[in-house]
Amino acid sequence: MNIQRIDLNLLVYFDVLLRECSVTKAANRLGITQPAMSNGLKRLRVLFSDPLLVRTSEGMTPTDRAKELQPLIRTVVASAERAIQPIKSFSETDSNRVFRIMANDYAESTLIPKLLKRLSETAPGVRIDVMTPSDVSFLDVELGKVDLAINRFDSMPQSFHQITLWEDDFTCLMRKDNAIFEGEFDLDAYLSGRHVWVSKSGMGVGVGITPDMQHLGWVDEALGLTGNQRKIAVFTRHYQTAVHLAQDTDLIVTIPSKLARLFDNACQFISFPPPFEIPAFELKMAWSPLLHHSTDHRWIRGLLLECAQSCKQDD
Repeated sequence: MNIQRIDLNLLVYFDVLLRECSVTKAANRLGITQPAMSNGLKRLRVLFSDPLLVRTSEGMTPTDRAKELQPLIRTVVASAERAIQPIKSFSETDSNRVFRIMANDYAESTLIPKLLKRLSETAPGVRIDVMTPSDVSFLDVELGKVDLAINRFDSMPQSFHQITLWEDDFTCLMRKDNAIFEGEFDLDAYLSGRHVWVSKSGMGVGVGITPDMQHLGWVDEALGLTGNQRKIAVFTRHYQTAVHLAQDTDLIVTIPSKLARLFDNACQFISFPPPFEIPAFELKMAWSPLLHHSTDHRWIRGLLLECAQSCKQDD
């Protein structure tokens, strides 16, 4: 098929229809009438020889062919949008730009302080709006509403750009006067204690812990490989909260080592490597293809990479 004979606006229609899964919502987003969008869907069905969206009990549902086409067409549309964006100059010393960064409190505690120090030295007018993973969806990042997402990601849209900031392992932290500590912290000691579960990877509003204790994350999956299960007293999505709970109770926390090292000088704590093997994880930074070539965006990404390198050198 000759692309010159295709109305490329149909690709924009497809992109929005697959996001919204609704002719009415897609029409509203594009600022066209519902009949015009319905006509666009008919033309798309002819173009791809597939119904693309089928009405089911759950609403309009994409076909397998539509799901296959979606990332390809999203990339084409994003590239076109990027090509027509005006080139803007950027001067960090004069800028009062606000960068919106999604980061969990692990990254917020370890990486963001170094970023703020660098900003105070080189770009005093630049401000950072740190958002939690629950504040943000992948769509927000994809549309450029959020500049960067920094977290551990189990999965990520193929269209995103991403880079690994560092790898980290785990450390167990507890009070020095914890009753289970008798000079040796082995697996039996670990299992005899009560624990704080803490995890928040990915993005979006999370779901509650299920009673069957399945899918609890890397620490518990690694422990499960030894045929054991720890006694979890409390579940939280905040690492700092987990540390404070260990400070005020007899609970044990198993947290990323970079975060645990922030408490090396806290006299009430003692730390140990986990008495079983837990795979290391990667902290990643991800961003939309719409922002990839923006001069101010390239600058803040470069600065964050420098800060991440500084964090690695501190280990």
